[in-house]
Parts: sequence; C-alpha cells; structure tokens
Amino acid sequence: MWHKMVYILITIITMFLFKNKFYKISKYVEYYFKNGLIYFFMICGGLIFTPLFIWKGKNAKNGRIMAEPSKEVTRIFGIKWHIRNAEIVSENRGAVIVLNHQSALDALCVCQLWPAWKNAVLVVKKELFYFWPYGLASYLTDTIFINRGNPKVAHELLMNKSKDLLQNKIKIVIFPEGTRNGESTKLLPFKKGAFNVAVEAQVPIIPIVVSPYYFINKQKHIFNKGHVIAQCLEPVSTEGLTMEDVPDLLNRVQNTMEKVYTELSVEVTKDLPPDYPLTTTKKY
Repeated sequence: MWHKMVYILITIITMFLFKNKFYKISKYVEYYFKNGLIYFFMICGGLIFTPLFIWKGKNAKNGRIMAEPSKEVTRIFGIKWHIRNAEIVSENRGAVIVLNHQSALDALCVCQLWPAWKNAVLVVKKELFYFWPYGLASYLTDTIFINRGNPKVAHELLMNKSKDLLQNKIKIVIFPEGTRNGESTKLLPFKKGAFNVAVEAQVPIIPIVVSPYYFINKQKHIFNKGHVIAQCLEPVSTEGLTMEDVPDLLNRVQNTMEKVYTELSVEVTKDLPPDYPLTTTKKY
C-alpha cells in the first residue's frame, strides 16, 4: 500500500517539475498529428471520389461534390469558420477569385468556400497532381495545374484554359501570392497571372481575404483550436481595361486586401492572452 503511495507521489512531483517539457511534447505531437490529418483526409477524399468522378467524367462541378462533405472535417481540428458576404461569390457568372495563401489548411478553407462559389476550378502548382489519389481527383474537377518553374508555359496554359471556363460561367480561383505565406502581418507580393486572365476575358476580380491562422506556429510546433474569417470583397471590374492597366489593377487589389487582412488580424487575435505564441515571420 505504502509503496504505491510513494510511486504516485514521485510521479506527481516528476510531472510537476517537468510540466513544461511534457507540455512541449504534447503540443509537438498534436502539431504533427493535425498536419498529418489534413493530408490523410486529402488522400481519403481522393480514394472515395475518384471512382465517382471517373464515372461522371472530368467536370468542374465535381469540385463542389468533394468539398461539401469535407467541410465537416474541420470539426476535428476545433476550427470555427465564418464566411462573410458569401452572396458576392455566389452569382452565376465567370469571374477570377483571388485569395491569400497560408498553409496546407487552405485545402480545408477551400472546402468551406466552395458551396458559395458553386462552379469553380482551382489553379495550383503541378506538383499536386502527383499527390495521388488526391491529385487524380483534383484533375477530374478540372483543376488547372501550372508549372511554376516555367512562367511562359504556365502563362499560356492558364490563359488558354481559363478562356473557355470563364465563358461557361465557371469561376477561376487563384492564389496570387504564388506560394504559402506564413507572415501574419502582411501579404506577399502578388503575381500578375490572375489579373492577366481577368483583363483578357473582361471578367471581374473577386478578392477573398482569409484571416491569419494565428493558432498555427511551425517554429513552436503549435496547432491549437481557432477561428477563421473569410471575407468576400466587392468585385473589381476589368471592363475596358487593357494589359497595360494590369500593374495598377494588381496594386489596387493587393492594397485593398492587405487593409482588410490587417483588420481581420486584429479581430481574430484581440481576445488572445498577451503571451499567445503568434507567428509573425516564419513560414509554415
């Protein structure tokens, strides 16, 4: 009896003395477990939906079919999503949607937004095509895979494929930063691709600003519960614009999105404790 009490006491004292170490280990495990889950669900989604999509054929509508059930996955992560002004992107017309790119969690963010987009296709790096079976399922949703290592070929492919899609009132979804941005205070410089497409097709650009994933910190291996706001902004007309107007158009859209991004950053972090481990400069 007494030796058991001693063991319990030693265990309690040990846990107290090394509580910070145990906490770090548990957060480390949680971080990699949740990141692994994102890719696990992407693979499962590919396995489940690829046979259906093969039967239905390559079609942009397949994207919404895969996104709808995937929305529920984020419940496991304890993430609350708030989509603002969804009616802006719900109109049945061709448009170029631009949104900021942060981490692998964007895959689940897209699932939250897709029901509002309805008919839409993503523009992603070609490397994702080889991440099977998710890559094959994405191909069957008419996703546009571009080679970032060859800008000329990527531009030609994007312009050619987007023309027919936009004419058929299918929205093109592009991350104009071109890569993941872990900087929680500002957006990366935008690339011209999305704006070239919109001007060439004379369709509006619809910006969507996603608040920073303040609850993810790769440097400290933290992946907590959190709150994300995706705010749809008013469409920016490209009617009458030419390719010479693209730089000004790009700057106007980026400045608007950065202003909203800053506002959303304040909103989602204002109630956090002062010592909350926010990421400010490290990518994740």
